[in-house]
Amino acid sequence: MDTNSTLNRREFLRTTTRAATTLTAAASIAPAILSAESSTRTIGVGCIGIGTRGGDLINLLAATPGVKVVAVSDVYGPHRQKGLERSRNPDAKAYEDYRDLLADPTVEAVVIATPDHWHCQMVLDAVKAGKDIYCEKGFARTLEEAKQMRNALKNSKVVFQLGHQARQATCALQAKEIIASGALGPITLVRTGRFKSTEPNHPNWRWYGYYDQWERPDPEQVRRAVNWDLWLGPAPKIPWNERHFWHWRCYYAYGTGYAGDLLSHEMDFVQYLLGHGIPDTCVCSGLIALLRDDREVPDTWVAAYQFEQLGRTVTFEGSMNSNDHQPVTICGRDATLRFDSIAHDVSAFEIIPTDHNRNNALPKGYDRGKTPAQPNHMVDWLNCIRSRGTPKCSTDEAFIETATFLMSLKAQQEKRMVRWDRAHEQIV
Repeated sequence: MDTNSTLNRREFLRTTTRAATTLTAAASIAPAILSAESSTRTIGVGCIGIGTRGGDLINLLAATPGVKVVAVSDVYGPHRQKGLERSRNPDAKAYEDYRDLLADPTVEAVVIATPDHWHCQMVLDAVKAGKDIYCEKGFARTLEEAKQMRNALKNSKVVFQLGHQARQATCALQAKEIIASGALGPITLVRTGRFKSTEPNHPNWRWYGYYDQWERPDPEQVRRAVNWDLWLGPAPKIPWNERHFWHWRCYYAYGTGYAGDLLSHEMDFVQYLLGHGIPDTCVCSGLIALLRDDREVPDTWVAAYQFEQLGRTVTFEGSMNSNDHQPVTICGRDATLRFDSIAHDVSAFEIIPTDHNRNNALPKGYDRGKTPAQPNHMVDWLNCIRSRGTPKCSTDEAFIETATFLMSLKAQQEKRMVRWDRAHEQIV
């Protein structure tokens, strides 16, 4: 995450204190979703995982009208305490084991913000418990996990949302409509990327509890406060490892590195805009170029996807050793639509006609005020819980996200082009 991303994410969280305004805006465009009766019903939410992202999400929930954080769960004592303090509910309960939270009858819906290696089992267990689910990205670590999760969700009545908040942007909805109109002409190239360089003694993904916290807590106190076996869960059993606990994104036992953490944001946003599904092929190169600190995942990632029938290529470039900038750019034959930032920070766009198309009437860019304000991603999920509707990043979209980013992982690890086998739903 770059500096602008961190600041914008914090601003996003601050604005949730004005969530009543957001709910009113949502009602103006979707009155069936927010009827007078349903909008006043309080939803009891349990939060599983109160670390970096989970800490942000509980802040968001606690500031949202019509929601009560009734329970929190984390295997690390200080995180449980943080959850209770941020819940704004003196009656909230704290659980070390998430399964106890799922058994709590006051919990109607859950937010899962744990390391990725727990997502599959927690989603499956939450489905069995009949809880609606908001799960942070990436959806799953493997394609088989993604299939299990998809099948369980689609065979249930659970309302599911995957945490790709770029889909909440009002400017993105307007861009989506312009693209669908054909104004850009055939789209042959899309460019995305994620860059961030930090000072050498603060390497990326080596923070302690939040994106800008570098002071190392006392290791022995941390060890005593963590239920290590429960943290590992389905991951390979190893002795206590402080670096794996704090810096799990750096190791493949718990996540998928650049693929599921950063590329997935950008590719999901492109999918939201274009709706083209899973790519046909992918080639990818990844390298630990500078951050040789025992991490397994590359600090540099370059992927190229092709949609053969559409004649379309989508590229992703990422480096943790540079502060370059690659805003999401949609390149059509007749015009290019360029956003002002990376996916989850977009707030505007411009449209640049090609030379042969300069005389045609095209919008110059984002027309602020033309498109009704959109509810934030969490409120979208809460609205759908009340209406039993489908959120913007639902189960089918989550599966597309997972297959797409796993194609880059497999291509990089096996150093070859991979292909999506649509008939068998396999990466080959």
